[in-house]
Amino acid sequence: MAGAFSVSGDDSGNPKNVASPVIFDAVKKPKRNKYAFGCAILASMTSVLLGYDIGVMSGAAIYIKKELDVSEVKLEILVGIINLYSLVGSGFAGRTSDWIGRRYTMVLAGAIFFAGALLMGFATNYAFLMFGRFVAGLGVGYALMIAPVYTAEVSPASSRGFLTSFPEVFINFGVLLGYVSNFGFSKLPENLGWRFMLGIGAIPSIGLAIGVLGMPESPRWLVMKGRLGEARQVLDKTSDSKEEARLRLSDIKAAAGIPEDCNDDVVEVPRRKNDDAVWKELLLRPTASVRHAFIAGVGLHFFQQSSGIDAVVLYSPRIFEKAGIKSDSMKLLATIAVGFSKTIFILVATFLLDKIGRRPLLLTSMGGMVISLTLLGTSLAVIDHSDHTVHWAVTLAIFGVLANVAMFSIGLGPIAWVYNSEVFPLRLRAQGCSIGVAVNRGTSGIISMTFLSLYEAISIAGAFYLYAAIAAVGWVFVFTLLPETQGRSLEEMGLLFGNYFGWRTTLRDLKHKEAEEAKNASVVSSL
Repeated sequence: MAGAFSVSGDDSGNPKNVASPVIFDAVKKPKRNKYAFGCAILASMTSVLLGYDIGVMSGAAIYIKKELDVSEVKLEILVGIINLYSLVGSGFAGRTSDWIGRRYTMVLAGAIFFAGALLMGFATNYAFLMFGRFVAGLGVGYALMIAPVYTAEVSPASSRGFLTSFPEVFINFGVLLGYVSNFGFSKLPENLGWRFMLGIGAIPSIGLAIGVLGMPESPRWLVMKGRLGEARQVLDKTSDSKEEARLRLSDIKAAAGIPEDCNDDVVEVPRRKNDDAVWKELLLRPTASVRHAFIAGVGLHFFQQSSGIDAVVLYSPRIFEKAGIKSDSMKLLATIAVGFSKTIFILVATFLLDKIGRRPLLLTSMGGMVISLTLLGTSLAVIDHSDHTVHWAVTLAIFGVLANVAMFSIGLGPIAWVYNSEVFPLRLRAQGCSIGVAVNRGTSGIISMTFLSLYEAISIAGAFYLYAAIAAVGWVFVFTLLPETQGRSLEEMGLLFGNYFGWRTTLRDLKHKEAEEAKNASVVSSL
């Protein structure tokens, strides 16, 4: 049975009505490409660096506060500042990845984080520790921006959602490793325990940098550099069929301005607008589809963090203390349950992304977060206003934390990265993704650096009620503004965007256009 025809997009994100032959079988789904799977695994493992730092700081902060005798304000700044530092890394990452390639940018990310982890491990005072976090933050920013971009560009459309969710999978795995590290090193003397917790993060960054060297370069970057022969080889390995590889190459060439009939291995790529013009096109004079894609992708990153997930993860020991768990060891042990909850549900999400789509998972996830945050706020309010232990409220608080991280991981966590990496046209993709990462990390930094002050001002229950309200606004944002991108090639995304509140109409029009093109192609072939 004939499948859909692809609709490629030009470099500005506007669709080109070019009918392409069958790229998939509507009856028999292609087997998952193992080579693309391996590339995505290696690329996404760089995200372990951020996850480990988030998880390990939740426990290390307990001992840093005691040894360095820092105030609550200094502590929350120390915990959250890496997110703002990572803005610098993500800001440079877009230009760097276009200059030296996606692969070597990932190597650079691992090397920078390695240096930062060692500096934090050997820190002797608060200023030294802050400098180490600055260096580590640069590496985190590079890793966060480049992993989803590379994975999206190397993945076939049939499994792009599954593969581009991997960065969030490994962030969660890194969080779990950080929690386990906290519990393991908590038995050491206080002046050594937190240093081992932070410094041990240098070890995985070495392995990651070496592993990435065994990966191929992104086919889209190779085409941008005129290396068509190498791009063709990578696409042959990472596509579900030879025909799909040919179509992907054709679409990428069209987006890069290379003639369709050009089959040389090395070509001169037409000069494009300079980087300043690209930024202007993205921010100042975007087309309707680019503007909509920008609002959707970057907005999703904002709601991912403003709904308070980092406050729950970073300060889970403090939340458990409020719920009545006083022992440091028991608090750290309880955080491991949080890590397991995040990891299990993110794995569930990866297998659902390409089966039921982005929108259903997002709406379910954000609705669940609204409910879990409300339950958490209510339970903590009861505990706060009671002079004795309220066992049902303690149980509800622990359940609220676990449910919140689970609902985040099943949708909003991975899909923010997936969505932002697939909605921009080729020439704007690196810059668009770097802005998404900047918004993500900037919002996360604000949330994590203000949580302690916020709950002192409006109570811990009030803080979670606020996050629940933000998540509710995010649900409305998703429902009204985000079209479904499941199964669409990166080059045809422009057709899905531009009609802000008409996502159903847009998708119906797309299907109608595909049907018309299929009919026209059939008529031509019969002549």
